[in-house]
Amino acid sequence: MNPYVLSILLISLGLGTTLTFMSSHWLLAWMGLEINTLAIIPLMAQKHHPRAVEATTKYFLIQATAAAMILFAASTNAWICGQWDINQMSHPLTSAMTMTALALKIGLAPLHLWLPEVLQGITLTTGLILSTWQKLAPLALIIQTANNTHPFLLTTLALCSTLVGGWGGLNQTQLRKILAYSSIAHLGWMILVSQMAPQMTIIALITYIVMTTAAFLMLNNINSTKIITLASAWTKAPALTALTCLVLLSLGGLPPLTGFMPKWLIIQELANQGLAATATIIALTALLSLYFYLRLTHALTLTLSPQITNATTPWRTPNKQPTLALSLFTIMATCLLPITPTIFTLMT
Repeated sequence: MNPYVLSILLISLGLGTTLTFMSSHWLLAWMGLEINTLAIIPLMAQKHHPRAVEATTKYFLIQATAAAMILFAASTNAWICGQWDINQMSHPLTSAMTMTALALKIGLAPLHLWLPEVLQGITLTTGLILSTWQKLAPLALIIQTANNTHPFLLTTLALCSTLVGGWGGLNQTQLRKILAYSSIAHLGWMILVSQMAPQMTIIALITYIVMTTAAFLMLNNINSTKIITLASAWTKAPALTALTCLVLLSLGGLPPLTGFMPKWLIIQELANQGLAATATIIALTALLSLYFYLRLTHALTLTLSPQITNATTPWRTPNKQPTLALSLFTIMATCLLPITPTIFTLMT
């Protein structure tokens, strides 16, 4: 892609998210979401592969539907209540419609079916942008509108997402689909406490972005998109393969790694709010996610590469050098648990 075109698209991505962050008017927030969508579509379709074009088309249709629902809900709220303020979605119908549209936009279950298919059809680099940066603007709107949304709707979306995110990833062999289901499960944890403790949602979001970025960068470095190619990764980069295991276990929320921090804080908050049953269910669903991360770790460390493989042979693949970003995100994805009190104090 032309560097000038790429620069314009990346600037537009930043502009769209920033516009949504700064707006208190629904029309401005909607414009920011639309700029975001239009900016990432050329990045998704740049390979001109049928799967990439199919994924881009699906993504565009889903995002356009969600944006139309948001605009309709905002217009209905202005018609009923006479104002366009994001924090004043006072009518239950419009607030439920807005939350449903935002859930569709980021891929919360049961509105998640597009996310694994879209992520599977694009490159790892574009998938990284879709899994991290593209979640920021809708989640900012969810946090702002959560106080006016019925708690039952938020809890249902959250528990469905953690269940589907754990269950859906169990029988997958494609790494991008596994990371998509991981994204769905993590979003469920974030949504669950968005009403009672929005600072926990922000901590969980930052932690998720750090861990997912590290995972995508590592998979891109060892050039793996399927579980079968993980078995030969140790011949290319032994140290990086060992660190990949730690990052995957951190995504699963295993102590003493960084991923344990948001789960621990969220379960503690649910217990303080008297929601013991919800805390128990969501803790059990975390075991489902942990299982398929352990499966990936097993493929990385304890599995020999088969004699005949469809993957590119390791000795003919040019080795990519680890970058500063990869090193930084790997350290943050594995070593931040001891400074949890500091992070919690800064965020609250």
